[in-house]
Amino acid sequence: MRQRWQAAKLILFLKAKNYDKVMTMKTLITALVICISAPILYAQEPTVWRGGDNGNYHETGLLKQWPAGGPEILWSFEGLGEGHSSPTFANNQIYISTMIDGEGYIFVLSQDGKLKWKANYGKEFTESYPGARSSVVVAGGLMYMYSGLGELVCMDANNGSVKWKKNAFTDFDGKNIQWGVTETVVIDGDVVYLTPGGKKNNMVALNRFNGELIWTSPGVGELSAYCTPALVKLSERTLLVTHTANHIIGLDAKNGKLLWSYPHANQWAVHANTPIYSDGGLFCFSGWGQGSEMLKLSEDGSSVQLLWKKAELDSRMGGMVLIDGYLYGSGDVSREWRCVNWKTGGESYAAAEIGKGVAIADEGMLYCYSERGELALVKADPKEFKVTGKTKVELGSAQHWAHPVIDNGRLFVHHGNALVAYKIK
Repeated sequence: MRQRWQAAKLILFLKAKNYDKVMTMKTLITALVICISAPILYAQEPTVWRGGDNGNYHETGLLKQWPAGGPEILWSFEGLGEGHSSPTFANNQIYISTMIDGEGYIFVLSQDGKLKWKANYGKEFTESYPGARSSVVVAGGLMYMYSGLGELVCMDANNGSVKWKKNAFTDFDGKNIQWGVTETVVIDGDVVYLTPGGKKNNMVALNRFNGELIWTSPGVGELSAYCTPALVKLSERTLLVTHTANHIIGLDAKNGKLLWSYPHANQWAVHANTPIYSDGGLFCFSGWGQGSEMLKLSEDGSSVQLLWKKAELDSRMGGMVLIDGYLYGSGDVSREWRCVNWKTGGESYAAAEIGKGVAIADEGMLYCYSERGELALVKADPKEFKVTGKTKVELGSAQHWAHPVIDNGRLFVHHGNALVAYKIK
C-alpha cells in the first residue's frame, strides 16, 4: 500500500508540472518500478551495532515521562537461553543470538514476539559469563554472526541456511581473548570487516557474499579487544577505527593500510566501547580507570593528536552518547553518570541516582540500563541528571549487560533468557 501511494504521488506531481502531455506508458512503468523497488533497495542497508549513530536513535513522539510503575510491557519472549547480545531489526523481523547447551542459535521473532524459526550457527562460548556475545548483522537477504569462539558465519536471513564460514583463529592467525569475542562485525557495501587479532592478519576485509579475502592488515600486531569498529567516512577516505589490546588504531578501509595508532591500555586489555566520531573529534574510552581520550583526526584521516583526556569517563562496556555537544554515560571505577563537554572535556555533573550501566538516547532523552537491572528515563540536560521514569527489569537471567534497542516506538531489553518489549510511545 505504501509503495502504491508513493507511485501515485509521483504521477500526480508529474501531471501538476504539465508532464502528462509527454508521459508515455514507459515513463509510468519506470516511475512505478522506482517507487516499488525503493524499499527493497533500502532493505539492503546493513544493520549496525548501537543503531548506526552509536546509541542515538531517531524516532519521534516518544514519552518524555513514564508512568509511576514504568513503561507498559507489550510482550516478552522467554526461553532464549544464555547471552548478552542486542536484538537486530530487519526484514520486518527481530533477530537475536543466544546459546542453548553450548550451541549458538539465532532466534527470529515476529514483531509481536512470536518465534518464527531458529537456526544453529555452531558452538558458542561456555566459559566465564557464558552465552552469545555479538549481535546479528543483517544486510538484505543475508545475516552474519561472529561467535565468541571466533567463527564468522554467513546465513540466509529467511531460513538460516549457511552460505559460508570463516574462522578467525584457524583461517587467519588470530587468537581468542579471555572472555571470548564480543565484536559485532561491520559491513559496508559488499565488504565485511572483522578483527582476528593475529600478528599477520590483525584485521581483515572479506567479500560478504562468499567470504573471500579482499585485504589483510597486520595493524600493530596485538590481540583484539572486544571492540566493534567505528566506520568513519571522510571526504578523502573511509576509516576503520578500533581498539586492540593496547592501542587505538586507524586503518584505510579500502586497502587496510595502518594510518596511525595511539596508545590506550588498561588492566585487562578490555576495550569494548565503539569510538565516537563527530566533526573531526574521535572519542575513545574504556574501563578499569583508564578513562578516555579525545583525539583530533586530521582532515584526510592520516593522523591524530590528543585534545583532552579524562580518567573519570571510564565506561567498561556501556557506551556513551553524544547529544548537542555533550557526552552522557556512566563510568566503571568512577561509577557516576556524567555529562561532559565534547570540545573541552569540562564536566557538568556527576550523578549517582542509579547504578552504572548502558546509555542509549532518542529525542533528547537518555535510556539508562544499569547493571543492577534499573531502567531509567533521564532528560539529556547538561545542567542536571533528571530522572523522569524508572522501573526494574525483573524478567530474564544473569547479568544486565546487553545494550537496549529502540525500534518503532518500543524499547527492547535483552536480559539472559528473556527479551522484553516496552511501550515508550
